[in-house]
Amino acid sequence: MKNKSTALLIIDAQFDFCNPKGTLYVPGAEKDVEIIAQLIATHGAEIDEIFVTLDTHRVLDIAHPLFWEDPNGNTVAPFTLITAAAVKAGKWKPRYNQDYVLEYLEKLEKEGEFKHFIWPEHCLIGSGGAALDDTILHALLSWTHRTGTDYKAVIKGTNPLTEHFGVFRAQVPIEGSPETQLDQKFLAELEAFDQVLIAGEARSHCVATSVKQILQYAPALIPKVTLLTDCVSDVTNFGYLADPIFEEAKEKGVRFITSKEIQI
Repeated sequence: MKNKSTALLIIDAQFDFCNPKGTLYVPGAEKDVEIIAQLIATHGAEIDEIFVTLDTHRVLDIAHPLFWEDPNGNTVAPFTLITAAAVKAGKWKPRYNQDYVLEYLEKLEKEGEFKHFIWPEHCLIGSGGAALDDTILHALLSWTHRTGTDYKAVIKGTNPLTEHFGVFRAQVPIEGSPETQLDQKFLAELEAFDQVLIAGEARSHCVATSVKQILQYAPALIPKVTLLTDCVSDVTNFGYLADPIFEEAKEKGVRFITSKEIQI
């Protein structure tokens, strides 16, 4: 007999991350979504709610190439690291909101958030790259038809002037822009469950930052969280970013298991 309520939080399981043809493909993600889909098929009757987050960006985004140029006016290449010091030195120049951007970089670095990298244009509003991965979508549709419960979508990243890795808050919230502020309502919604399973992409960035935000802003949620280690993968060469966050999470009580070890 089922004795606890369970939510499944699937982070950014979208075409651009999960499909090898996606613009910011995460190696291994195409296998992760198959495992997540199998989890939903196997344990769907015991899962009370499924939340999916959707990374959603504009072309002219602070973390996209076209927002930036070098001293010769050339657009900056993807995977370029941009620091406040380099901007002050004239190595890189934002094409928009220059004073704000420098303050943004300084605040990002001061607060110890991830350094500012430029990504390939990804998950653009209205594009196929922003859509849920087909494997996940089909699993969600099947689950909804079986249970009579619709999945819930949470959109993040729409403000082009701040990076938005974590599910619950932008890296640097912007005053007067509620979509960048800490989402207390969503945290409270998750806290109502006895167990919250987390899966999705990428382990190194959006999953890690989401877990970090739970540690910072929702201590009551920590003992309820289980991260499914076989349902997440890293952006190439960035796995080191997540390691200290997950070490702290383990120490504070977050569980790390595979989908095969789940007990609901």
